[in-house]
Amino acid sequence: MPSPTCCHLLLNPACRSYHRTRLRLLPLSGAALPPRRRVHVYCDAQRRGGTGDGGGGVKREAIPAGAGKAKKQVVFFDAAPPVSQRGGGGGGEEGEVARKKKEKENAALGLLRRATKRTLSLLSNLPLAISEMFAVAALMALGTVIDQGEAPSYYFEKFPEDNPVFGVITWRWILTPGFDHMFSSPVFLGLLALLAASLMACTYTTQIPIVKVARRWSFMHSAGSIRKQEFADSLPRASIQDLGVILMGSGYEVFTKGPSMYAFKGLAGRFAPIGVHIAMIFIMAGATLSATGSFKGSVDVPQGLNFVIGDVMKPKGFLSFAPDVFNTEVHVNRFYMEYYDSGEVSQFYSDLSLFDLDGKEVMRKTIKVNDPLRYGGVTIYQTDWGFSALQVKKNGEGPFNLAMAPLKLNGDKKLFGTLLPLENSGSSNVKGISMLARDLQSIVLYDQEGKFVGVRRPSSKLPIEIDGNEIVIEDAIGSTGLDLKTDPGVPVVYAGFGALMLTTCISYLSHSQIWALQDGSTVVVGGKTNRAKLEFSEEMNRLLDKVPELISISENTTDSKQSAT
Repeated sequence: MPSPTCCHLLLNPACRSYHRTRLRLLPLSGAALPPRRRVHVYCDAQRRGGTGDGGGGVKREAIPAGAGKAKKQVVFFDAAPPVSQRGGGGGGEEGEVARKKKEKENAALGLLRRATKRTLSLLSNLPLAISEMFAVAALMALGTVIDQGEAPSYYFEKFPEDNPVFGVITWRWILTPGFDHMFSSPVFLGLLALLAASLMACTYTTQIPIVKVARRWSFMHSAGSIRKQEFADSLPRASIQDLGVILMGSGYEVFTKGPSMYAFKGLAGRFAPIGVHIAMIFIMAGATLSATGSFKGSVDVPQGLNFVIGDVMKPKGFLSFAPDVFNTEVHVNRFYMEYYDSGEVSQFYSDLSLFDLDGKEVMRKTIKVNDPLRYGGVTIYQTDWGFSALQVKKNGEGPFNLAMAPLKLNGDKKLFGTLLPLENSGSSNVKGISMLARDLQSIVLYDQEGKFVGVRRPSSKLPIEIDGNEIVIEDAIGSTGLDLKTDPGVPVVYAGFGALMLTTCISYLSHSQIWALQDGSTVVVGGKTNRAKLEFSEEMNRLLDKVPELISISENTTDSKQSAT
């Protein structure tokens, strides 16, 4: 039942023009109900008070300007509004669940942000980054001391448990963490990843904000603040326009705002630390790619024989994928050496030809030490040499190829030997002519009793009589020792080192800033720099000395114009 006040409002003529009726369907569970009727009534509000000028003792109160007419709203419902509308929005239990879900999502997002900020703060800690660099350097030094890539038996023998090196180091300390392949071990790669994360965090939290601040136009509006700079001075009877002209002539970027001026130069020096960090990350990424994605192999090939690249290559990590160039066949056309006058080997050469699957020669090159062959990402190095065989004639028969075996000697000297058997029915032991060689240019011969007979050069083809047999050494066939490698990380490392050298040089550029304020007829000047502070002070004195000269020239020009007028 409407209240009397509501009835008065409905009967009042002033209210009838604002009468509106709205029909709205409210979804409810259960059986369908007829639509509820909602009535809005608007009217001008009059307040009854004491006596006034109007009749009936009605006094109109002033309404503030711009507020419009004060209105009241009376809402009638045929039934009580649903619970969902009593709370002022939401969807009942579903709305409450959605609100709680959103609160949980916001809480999780806030927790994630706090954890990210804390992690970045921890990683960008300078002492931590320095410790990581020292740890990486220590592992690299250790990798040069410990022989890399040897069989486990080698470490069992060299670092036994019953006699540890330095009292503690045994083979377990080497094989367990993977220090026998240091530069691809999880410890070393993990430290590289941690150092890279520290560099990126430092760049994000420190270097990039510094650059952003350096690029802003930071005007100073107080003479006291300018005088607190590293360099400060005053220029009487001057203007910031004159100073700006001088600074622009010296390479400064000049900005003015009213009586204030700001100038800077050398902003590239602020970007350089970011470039240094990126270059270091490139170097570490290239080293990681080399350690986990390369192939390596070695082979000794006699002159005249060939091999397939893929047959000798072994992967070094889980990112190693064999390219199509591994199907290429390498043929050793010729192997030869050069000698010093003393007889020592000075250089050795291998004439190599590369053939594709169709048997077509795709490349030919003679390689030597420090001059490798590169093809399709594979690099073939000349690293060693050997003695493969001797071509010998006996009593005009042959030639016979006698395999030369390496003989173990103390030191770095090489020695190769072979035996030419001779028939001897009176002995159960096989005897023959022994031949020894230290290189490919001379062969030493011994008879069946082991007595020295003579020396022959393979190129001379002179016969020698031994135990009634005429021996002629036709040729000495050498074998070339080749190392093969694919390293996809090398271009990345080279690019990183190039960028590191460039950005390191750029980082020495000074970032100089100058502020000035027009204080009456005096200009207050102050500035600072991050490097070369003495040179900056001298430069500022030199630039400020030019301002009076510019003022004098300007005044003379003005006087001349006035005289002419």
